[in-house]
Amino acid sequence: MKRFLILIFAAVLFTACTNSQSQLRKRAAELCQYIPDHELSAQSKDYMTTDFFAVLDTMFNRLPEFEAMDHEWLHYFVTGNGGTIADYEVKGVELTDKTHAIATIQVRQKWEDGSFDESSDVEEHKLYMEKVDGKWLMSDFDGHKQDCIRHIAISRKEQARRDAISDYLVKEIGQHYLQGEICIPQLMIVRTDEQEKQATVWGDFWVLWYQQAGDTLKTVSGGNHAGRMTLSDEGNGYKVISFEQVEDGSRFLPSAQRIFGEYFDVFQNMNSNQEVREAVRKEQLREYVHHHGLDAKYYQDYGWPAVAID
Repeated sequence: MKRFLILIFAAVLFTACTNSQSQLRKRAAELCQYIPDHELSAQSKDYMTTDFFAVLDTMFNRLPEFEAMDHEWLHYFVTGNGGTIADYEVKGVELTDKTHAIATIQVRQKWEDGSFDESSDVEEHKLYMEKVDGKWLMSDFDGHKQDCIRHIAISRKEQARRDAISDYLVKEIGQHYLQGEICIPQLMIVRTDEQEKQATVWGDFWVLWYQQAGDTLKTVSGGNHAGRMTLSDEGNGYKVISFEQVEDGSRFLPSAQRIFGEYFDVFQNMNSNQEVREAVRKEQLREYVHHHGLDAKYYQDYGWPAVAID
């Protein structure tokens, strides 16, 4: 009789485990459909833990778009790009404790008509799950949550330095120009060296004043101020404490070589390339217009045709 009861208990336990595994696999398959693809929708919040959603929301929606794209952080998530759609298969789920599990998923890219892209390999990924208030949610993907957090911290620090440089250029340099309605600096960073509580930034900096006429930002004045800035980390931001500028005229080349040193060639390539300068100008104007909610679609230098910002 005792043996019979043990067998029944074992059977019930096996059935419970099997059901649990089946439910976990089903939930993992559902969660796969909410892995971001270049954007994070509000609906995703219902399928992710609060902290994981906050990290991805910052990555996708609250950092400048070019930052995420330049660093290709979106490759850390399964995405269907270039006309393909990600096809998921849950291979297994490991329950690490009562509230945490790791699902192994295999992914192939398929075309929109349902056929598979033969050139794409099958990739294996880990989907981390956490049980919150009785519901399994996505808490990490391939263990890259911490990488995202580090990238956010670096990006915020970089943005704080850029804000301090822009503020300095507007207030200290821009006041010496014929002023318009808006002063929008253009920053082309050559090199940044961080020290404790301080940073040194070499760059090709431009100060540009604009007057808005309809949907066009018309250039009023501006000029180039390349050189080396020293910034102090104030804890709640940065402050420019010194700026050594490249000199004009016959002193331009020797002063630039001295100030930029081993980074001179990088500076020279930036400074002498009109196409690069205009591409950076357009990108940074687009970001400024979007951030400040300006109704501007073009910028225009005197005597030249208007250029679309987007």
